[in-house]
Amino acid sequence: MRVRLVMVAVALLPLIAATFAASADPLAPADTSPAAPNPAGLWQAVDSDSKQPTGWFLITDHDGVYDGIIARMFLKPGEDPNVVCDQCKDDRHDQRWLGLEIIRGMKQEDADKYGGGTILDPRDGKIYHATMKVTPDGQTLVVRGYIGIELLGQNQYWSRLPDSAYSMLDPSVNPNPAVNRNLVTPKHPPAHHSQLMAPQNATGR
Repeated sequence: MRVRLVMVAVALLPLIAATFAASADPLAPADTSPAAPNPAGLWQAVDSDSKQPTGWFLITDHDGVYDGIIARMFLKPGEDPNVVCDQCKDDRHDQRWLGLEIIRGMKQEDADKYGGGTILDPRDGKIYHATMKVTPDGQTLVVRGYIGIELLGQNQYWSRLPDSAYSMLDPSVNPNPAVNRNLVTPKHPPAHHSQLMAPQNATGR
């Protein structure tokens, strides 16, 4: 009799285990942690001295690879809005600054850090290694360009713009050109387009 009971108990073990597994899943707490901020979006760079905007940059996510274009320039009266990258040595040669892809090939390396890509200075056509780091609140992007060693690079701090800012973009670069474009323009005085980008010498901060 005892042997028969033991055999029945052994036979029931898989059924008991399956029952516990099925009942455990619904009771498991759902992962409600917010998604980490990423660099996709519209960003504004400002001059470190005057604190005036020098450019807007639109970063997009292409299946985990982040690229960024010049989305808006701040020109002085009389400056050519159709200025081109005549110093570029690659496929961007003679492309207009507006819409020019200056950030390429950035991939996530850590929860808040992206790297492995490059950043272009359209003024002289120089290309730098680059990293991007998003602050925990998702509102600041630390863009670092460097030559050789990241430690010897230079940071720029870009601020995320609200969704309403997309309405101020030129239709040629606006990912949503149907947005109402009749909003009030920013109150910042324009800055020179030559201030638009990148690490001047990529040596220290």
